[in-house]
Amino acid sequence: MVTIKDVARVAGVSPSTVSRVVRGAGKVGKKCRAHVQSVIVEMGYYPNINARALVSQKAEMVGIVTPNFASPFFGSIASGVAAAAKAANYKVMMSNSSGEVDTEIEAINSLREHGCSNIILHSKLSSEKTLEKLASNIDGLVIINRQVDSLAERCVWLDNVAGGRMSAEYLLKKGHTKFAVIACDRDNQDAEDRLFGIQKAISRAGLSIHPENIVIVRPSLANGYKAAEALVKSGVEFTALIAYNDVMAIGASNALQDLGYRIPQDVSIIGFDDSLLAQICRPNLTTMLYPVHDMAFHATELSIQLTTQKEAVGNRTHLFMPTLVERDSVMSIPK
Repeated sequence: MVTIKDVARVAGVSPSTVSRVVRGAGKVGKKCRAHVQSVIVEMGYYPNINARALVSQKAEMVGIVTPNFASPFFGSIASGVAAAAKAANYKVMMSNSSGEVDTEIEAINSLREHGCSNIILHSKLSSEKTLEKLASNIDGLVIINRQVDSLAERCVWLDNVAGGRMSAEYLLKKGHTKFAVIACDRDNQDAEDRLFGIQKAISRAGLSIHPENIVIVRPSLANGYKAAEALVKSGVEFTALIAYNDVMAIGASNALQDLGYRIPQDVSIIGFDDSLLAQICRPNLTTMLYPVHDMAFHATELSIQLTTQKEAVGNRTHLFMPTLVERDSVMSIPK
């Protein structure tokens, strides 16, 4: 097997120079770098990542732990992490927690066993105490999509209260006064925050949402469909429907159209996330953009900073804001 010393001997440089070329870090002249790279190709040298991790006591690798990479939302997280890792010449390891605390901890431990000290964690179920303990043992642990006061400098999160408020305010400006909401029933702070923001905006306008106009279900296309059916069958009046996410909004839109309602002429609908589905459904869905790709990119950069330049990180929060994306599922109420 070709070693780094073999490459150095043939190239006529020191092993440390070859190492800098391989890692893409450190000062190496352009001509020297090109020469060493050509020798590497000719000799078929491949760096042993595990060996490098043993020498440096860390792997140049970023680990991701999320509940389900098959979901477009978590796929966007993975995409953002991968983009930032590539820019920093880090590799990526991914693991699903399946939304289970024990599996989540197992996934984190597995990454650590592989020498990974940079971990982007999406966790809604682990307690704050557990997260605090993990952070004390993992220098590069960053929590995405959750805010923990004691770990504020390691949390990259979204203002969901503002997102809910902004969606309701937009519909109010369009002249809507009769609202329905399809919310999420999981033990999920995001769902609570969005509903709180919606109710706050409507209350400020001197209005209210009747309890019967709020349907709480698990987030899925089918449940969005069933929730809209239930709203119609209950006889409640609404001209505007706000859903917890795009998938539920699209399910609701399908149900209403199947029942003879026109979107947006009879009912205006707004979702949350701005997933690809929002752009390809009919009518195209007005929604709140969740900048999850940018958040994941930032979380990865932060994780690497925490393990390489701790003095430069400081104690600061990492709060992102949602933005409204107007499409075709909302219209104004005629005056």
